[in-house]
Amino acid sequence: MKDNRPVAFDPPTTYNTLMQTVEPLSISMDSRRPLLEVAPDDLAAWLRERGQPPLRARQLRRWLFDGRAVSFDQMSDLPKRLRDELTDSFRLLGCDIARHLVSSDGTHKLLVRLRDGQVVECVLLREADRRTVCISTQVGCGMGCVFCASGIGGVVRNLTGGEILEQLLHARNLLPAEERLTNIVVMGMGEPLANFDALLEALTVASSPRGLGIGARHITVSTVGIPNRMRQFADLGKQYHLAVSLHAPNDELRNRIVPTNDKTGLSAILEAADYFHAKTGRQVTYEYVLLRDVNDRPAHAGELTKLLRGRQAHVNLIPFNDVDGLPYRRLSQQALDDFLAILRDSGISVKVRKRKGADIDAACGQLRRAALVESEPISARGV
Repeated sequence: MKDNRPVAFDPPTTYNTLMQTVEPLSISMDSRRPLLEVAPDDLAAWLRERGQPPLRARQLRRWLFDGRAVSFDQMSDLPKRLRDELTDSFRLLGCDIARHLVSSDGTHKLLVRLRDGQVVECVLLREADRRTVCISTQVGCGMGCVFCASGIGGVVRNLTGGEILEQLLHARNLLPAEERLTNIVVMGMGEPLANFDALLEALTVASSPRGLGIGARHITVSTVGIPNRMRQFADLGKQYHLAVSLHAPNDELRNRIVPTNDKTGLSAILEAADYFHAKTGRQVTYEYVLLRDVNDRPAHAGELTKLLRGRQAHVNLIPFNDVDGLPYRRLSQQALDDFLAILRDSGISVKVRKRKGADIDAACGQLRRAALVESEPISARGV
């Protein structure tokens, strides 16, 4: 009996090339649909019209998710004629890599170009036995967090489920054949819960044994706080992890840092987070970006302990990475130590996020912003 299991390929050379320049951010003129944008029923009908058995769809999926194929020609257990017809009708991957940067600490950052010429970022983080990918869900972001480069210029559009998945595939293909992705963090560009349906579509495939096989407990979704969507997320009955980007211990300060807070308020967000914990049993993480002389004072730490005391909560402190064009700065090490000590002394579970990829603009939105500036005509930059 013929073995139809896909053969693993070494990552293509293009994935291992450090690209120093950004290609023009042009719109693709290729009208072929990316395979991940084709509904299963449509693909089955397309195959049936060509006299192909249903197992071909499963073979295609295995080649994409297990065999690391980047072209239909690599699918050696498919008939040559079918591979040619697939190439004429579809694109195996609809997105490509516009820039690939590698940090001295092993962090990879990709600028991924979409079919319409827009770009998003994803990051591959290597640490011990973990291989984590941070992915984006929107082009830009509409939440307006004042310290974030992703939101400069606002939100352009939502990504499709296929575009979200393709970031994972591009990052996974950077790994040696013997390694696999272990974790997903949805903390890249955009507000994930504002693109709820596409997010769930992508995570369902990513967590499936027939997809990337990444268990729900190893998937974290970060939100600035959309209470009704947080409750919907809890009601899924999945073991995804939820992280709330808090950044301030009171509404007055948070309205300044996260402008959308004036429409929700901390109380509603915390109640939704409590609901998530009650429904899933999963501890909620509260992310707190520390901005020098803005939200990093001992009084702020004291307020934060009062806000979270008694909740099943973990705090992830994130020292700000300086971004050109923004007025905020990284806090001093002493201020970080003092803030951390106040939380720990009050019994709050807390850790400081390690700084990764600082030498390659790994803070979210920085690489996209640089690419857009480089692609502008000189006259548009005011030079």
